[in-house]
Amino acid sequence: MNLVIQTVLLVVGFAALMKGADWFVEGAAGIAAKLGIPQLIIGLTIVAMGTSAPEAAVSVSSALKGNTGICIGNVLGSNIMNILLILGITSTIVTLQVADSTIKYEKPFMIIISIVLLVVGCVGNVVSFLDGVLLWGLFLVYFAYLFVMTKKKQGEEESEEIKWKTWQLIILFIIGLAMIIVGSDLTVDSATNLAKVIGVSDRIIGLTIVAFGTSLPELMTSVTAARKGSVDIAIGNIVGSNIFNILFVVGTTALITPVAFSQEFFSDGIIVIASSLLLFAGAVKKHALERKFGIIMLGCYAVYFAYILVK
Repeated sequence: MNLVIQTVLLVVGFAALMKGADWFVEGAAGIAAKLGIPQLIIGLTIVAMGTSAPEAAVSVSSALKGNTGICIGNVLGSNIMNILLILGITSTIVTLQVADSTIKYEKPFMIIISIVLLVVGCVGNVVSFLDGVLLWGLFLVYFAYLFVMTKKKQGEEESEEIKWKTWQLIILFIIGLAMIIVGSDLTVDSATNLAKVIGVSDRIIGLTIVAFGTSLPELMTSVTAARKGSVDIAIGNIVGSNIFNILFVVGTTALITPVAFSQEFFSDGIIVIASSLLLFAGAVKKHALERKFGIIMLGCYAVYFAYILVK
């Protein structure tokens, strides 16, 4: 009976994720068009933060409970999965055009802050309060950049007729976000319970189901945005989410309490940087992520996954 219940909950969780992502993207894209805000900015801010809400909640909650070790693993694992798995899957479905500003500014910034996190973490094997201040300072710089970008890009995108009213789009956006978060939580819990019923070990559950589950919002949002033609949201969601994970999630957690950065995280940090460089290299030549590059990224994730299993 428990097996049947957990299977039903898993299906319900996935259904909530898919429909929630659909409404979330439609609401975000509609609000952007109504206000004249470029889709890229929406993807880099609201969508990125919304889909990173599970990671933020888990990390801050863990810090308040004194279990800070979860924070770094959560962020590094999520960032690797976001680039190699989620963008890999999305770019095999549809070619993702990459904006000039993303190549010139956002991706290099993502690489730089990944290096900063690795450096501050390796010094004393802890992300201290002062490190948290540094990360939050960079977070504010990032937001200042986005504000300037919004002013520059306003009016550049062609206006499109939106069937929804503004208040309807806001409600659609909020309900979609809520369904993504609830659906993600339900999917992870039911999948974990299902795996335990079947007899899979806790270690495998943590490395597979839970890690994938916390990145489901990014996956569903990016794929849905790409299929709807909102490729700027798909790219911006991942880049913005990775930046948000490092600067806001780790930064905020470090301001609450020192965050443990064990030596085991060093290799994961290197892989985050290597993945970011791979993404940059893949997009810089043609300003696009094509199917063949998506296959390469999925192959790289498969190698990384095999590595963490035998590590």
